Amino acid sequence: MPRPDTEAVVQTRKAPPFWLWIAGALLIIALDQVTKLYFDSAMQYAERWNLLPFFDFTLLYNPGAAFSFLADGNGWQRWLFTAIAVAATGLIIHLLRRSPSQTLFCLSLMCILGGAIGNAIDRVQHGHVIDFLLFYWKNWYFPAFNVADISITCGAILLVLDELLRLRREKRKATTSA
Repeated sequence: MPRPDTEAVVQTRKAPPFWLWIAGALLIIALDQVTKLYFDSAMQYAERWNLLPFFDFTLLYNPGAAFSFLADGNGWQRWLFTAIAVAATGLIIHLLRRSPSQTLFCLSLMCILGGAIGNAIDRVQHGHVIDFLLFYWKNWYFPAFNVADISITCGAILLVLDELLRLRREKRKATTSA
C-alpha cells in the first residue's frame, strides 16, 4: 500500500489555532514566574539545597544574559536584553500568525516566546533574572538556570529539528521529482 504524501497529510490536518500557541506560552510564563517566586521567597541569596550528588536548588541573580554574558555591564544590559525580548516577542507573534500549519515550528516559537517573556518580566521587575537550578560535578558547575531558560533551550532545539526536517523533505521532494 503506498504511503501518503507527508505534504498532503500536513495540509489535511487542522492547524492548532493561534490562541493555543499563546495559551501555551502563557502557561510557560506562569510556571516560570511561580517557581521563581517560590525560590526567591524560600531561600536566601546563594543558599543551596542539595538534592542529588550533581544537582542543587540555589538562589542566584543574573543581571546578564545566558551564562552571565554581560553580567558586569553596570545596568545598561538590563534594558538591552529587555528590548531584545520585546522585539523577539513581536517577531514571534508575527511568525505564529503567519505559519499556523507548521506545528513543530510553532511549538518551538511558543517555547521561546514563553521563556523570553518570563526572563523579561524578571529584568523589568528586579533588574536581574532569578536562577535556581544548579547542575555540577565535583569542581565543575553548569551555570544556574530557570524554567524560562529550559523553555528557550527546548524551543531552540525544536527550531533546529524543524529546519533539519524541512531540508530533508525538500531533498526527498527534489529526488522524487527528478
